[in-house]
Amino acid sequence: QQEKEDLQVKLKLREHLSQNAGKSEATPAPLKNVDLEMKQLQCKLKNSNTETTKQSTTIKSLKIQVREKEERIQELQAKISQFERDLTMKRHLIEDLRSRLKTNQENEKTSNEALESLERKVKALAEDKKASIDSLKQRFNAAMKEKSQYEQMYHKAKEELEKKDLKFTKLESKMIETECAMTDLETVASEQLHGLAKQSAQALGTLQKELLLTSDKVEEFKTFVKTLTKELHHSVQELRTKIKLAKKMEGMKACKKGLSQACLQLAASILNVSTTDLYEILQEGDDEETAKTKMEFEKDKEWLQHIQKLLEAQFPFASYLMDAVLEKLNEKTKLVEEYSSLMKHTV
Repeated sequence: QQEKEDLQVKLKLREHLSQNAGKSEATPAPLKNVDLEMKQLQCKLKNSNTETTKQSTTIKSLKIQVREKEERIQELQAKISQFERDLTMKRHLIEDLRSRLKTNQENEKTSNEALESLERKVKALAEDKKASIDSLKQRFNAAMKEKSQYEQMYHKAKEELEKKDLKFTKLESKMIETECAMTDLETVASEQLHGLAKQSAQALGTLQKELLLTSDKVEEFKTFVKTLTKELHHSVQELRTKIKLAKKMEGMKACKKGLSQACLQLAASILNVSTTDLYEILQEGDDEETAKTKMEFEKDKEWLQHIQKLLEAQFPFASYLMDAVLEKLNEKTKLVEEYSSLMKHTV
């Protein structure tokens, strides 16, 4: 602009000199030189005007780009705040699940105590049964003693024994019946105990097999989920790298088309800075790109940690795991669309 003003002042001075020279026709040769110099100054003025308009348009485009980047930063900050709110909600949910787990453990403890009390009652009943069997045996021994006494009384008094012979035979038959009943009870009880023990052993074996199979399935599922998340993370990182390379290639092409060394020197002289400083001003987006890459890395790290926590959490967690995987798949779809559009523009 200063050069433009100097040229306008010189042009006015030359016009004034030409008018004065027109009045005095004594010197025609210097007048031609003045007209030629005026034309040259007019050409320089036009060139400076066109260069000024170019620089103003580039400054406007740079301002628009800065404004767009500021809006993008505000959007990203809003998303970060939303993610923080989601994280707090998930933390509250984890605390709720932990409290539920604690209550379930307490309920299990009470049920175990009730089971132990029932086992003690069963043991007491078995002891009572054993005591009743011992009492019956004692009675049987007492009956045998009475029988021996009856035999002695038979030798002592045959008459009394003959009278009471019928009663003795009846008592003997009752004793036999009681012995048979006792043996039958013992056999039935032993068979039932053996059957119960066999059934419990079979049930424990099947339960152990099912538990091992279930644990193997759970481990396979965890391995599948970890592999899937790693592949997703790797593919998203590759897409981001491709997009950055495509953007750099597009920027390099645009710089080659739009700027030359003379333009850079002229812009540096107008802005009163060196060419190196002007190049650094044009490359200021690299720091922002580095910060964006760092933020994306932290976000991916948090996503992997979230997947690991979901796999280590208590049931149910399928819906939360599905939401996390869908989030990464949507991000991958957006990156694919962005990369395809960049490749179209580059081509």
